Amino acid sequence: MNSVPFIPETAPFTAEQRAWLNGFLAGLFSQVPPEQIQSSQTNGAQKSGEPLLVLFGSQTGTAEVLAKKFAKEAQQRGFAPSVLALNDYENANLAAVDKAVIISSTWGDGDPPDNAANFWNWLNSDAAPRLENLHFAVLGLGDKNYSDFCGASKKFDSRLEVLGAKRFASRGECDADYEAPAKAWMDGLWEKLGQSATSSQLSVVVTNGHHPVATDYKLPAADKSNPFPARLLKNVLLNRPGSSKEVRHYEISLDGSGLTYEPGDALGVMPVNCPELVEEIIAALKCNPTDNVAVSDSTLPLREALLRHLDITKPSQEFFATVANAAPSSGLAELLALEKRDELRQWLYGRGVVDLLLLLAEPPPAADFVRLMKKLMPRLYSVSSSPNAHPGEVHLTVSAVRYESFGRGRKGVASTFLADRVGEAEFLKVFIQPSHGFKLPPSGETPMIMIGPGTGIAPFRAFLEEREVAGAKGKNWLFFGDQCRAADFLYEEQLTAWQKSGLLTRLDLAFSRDQAEKIYVQHRMLENAGELWSWLEAGAHFYVCGDASRMAKDVDDALHKIIETTGGKSADDAKTYVAKMKSDKRYQRDVY
Repeated sequence: MNSVPFIPETAPFTAEQRAWLNGFLAGLFSQVPPEQIQSSQTNGAQKSGEPLLVLFGSQTGTAEVLAKKFAKEAQQRGFAPSVLALNDYENANLAAVDKAVIISSTWGDGDPPDNAANFWNWLNSDAAPRLENLHFAVLGLGDKNYSDFCGASKKFDSRLEVLGAKRFASRGECDADYEAPAKAWMDGLWEKLGQSATSSQLSVVVTNGHHPVATDYKLPAADKSNPFPARLLKNVLLNRPGSSKEVRHYEISLDGSGLTYEPGDALGVMPVNCPELVEEIIAALKCNPTDNVAVSDSTLPLREALLRHLDITKPSQEFFATVANAAPSSGLAELLALEKRDELRQWLYGRGVVDLLLLLAEPPPAADFVRLMKKLMPRLYSVSSSPNAHPGEVHLTVSAVRYESFGRGRKGVASTFLADRVGEAEFLKVFIQPSHGFKLPPSGETPMIMIGPGTGIAPFRAFLEEREVAGAKGKNWLFFGDQCRAADFLYEEQLTAWQKSGLLTRLDLAFSRDQAEKIYVQHRMLENAGELWSWLEAGAHFYVCGDASRMAKDVDDALHKIIETTGGKSADDAKTYVAKMKSDKRYQRDVY
């Protein structure tokens, strides 16, 4: 790809002006002969600043976006950055690198994301080289609701030190509301890195032998900070009578948004809290709902702050500690010890902010309470539609969460907002979260194996719609499962029609409660081990979407077992085979 000058984000232009100017420059430089651009790049490389390696581990794409933004600013400051996924560690060649910045999320219980798993296996092995020449800094993205907060970045940071590498900055940690702390941490690196050269208004991409930094990267017209007010077109219950579940299909208009997406991407939804829960918390606080409180940089009435801006379901660590110390008779203080974190998690299961508030003899002032609450975050849902099959629309497949615990009805914040209350609102605020590791194969001829029980069917509906519209000839095999066929066969009509038309080469079903012994998708995989192995050997891409805690692990175990038994490989060779599938992007997961 030829590189062209661009207007940096620090230039004194609006986003629209910058986009227009970048488009003008792209058009202008597209007329320059390639050999002239190459010459310009070569000359630029000779004058380039200090090389800087930027590595990312990303499950949903957030860490990758941050890494590219950081690299873009590094380039404007005169560095010669290169950006790679952590799994591309061989090309990164850390032993030969002077300075590296690692930005990584954490998946599951302290595990690295998929595109960093092979890196960690290598880094933590005897094969990893000494890295005395490396100077590094690590930024972790995580969620404090999980016990091993930023666990993957902690592992990277600690292991690099063991191998002799030296930190030039302390490890950073970001909770779910990551933007401000991530920016502050990255801004703090420049003085420690030293500025290679003064930034210019126009820059040509240079490389140091790795992938060039994309200079045409722009924020979309609507994003997390500026969501699009969309209209909900359809809300359809997919389960039939007798089901214990409530899975709904939503169709949302994107007309006028400028938003585009691909199968595999996610839709970010900005939820609104349950009004009844808001009123209950106001009553527990013994406050006037119209009292003004400070939230971020704004002053808002308490009811509005609780309704639209604060997470009033899951208590923050700070709020829990405040209640534990203010109510010693509750016995909660002892759960604050690190070794008690599993007991703490068990105690919190099924409880929320309001339960803790009611333990207090006197509630805190509204201003103090608000400061102890976390920001209400958007929810990401896998897109279940092809934009080419449904122009101007995006579809979601979402299970509404409702249950009883400790004598109180509980509701999923976003799932019941979509199910119950969006119809009363004028708009639904949304944005697109691009996927950087869950995509259709580049070729429509490539066979696909898709494991998607329950709402995990969502992205595979999008994949199949896209292949149908494109006329792709590759074979498609879907494993779907749920509780009961009669009530929980999501998208049955569409799936069986695809099976009849031949778009779905195979459809294997696992309804766990239709027989005495429960059957799940991993059991269907093992029953068809021979054919599944032949598909893998033919180059099939293997996809998994759904529950991370059990299903994804069980499916992964089944995959390894098939490779061992049917493929005739040892356990170590099976691990190597799967690692190669991941590095080749033939094994991709969208799990939650």
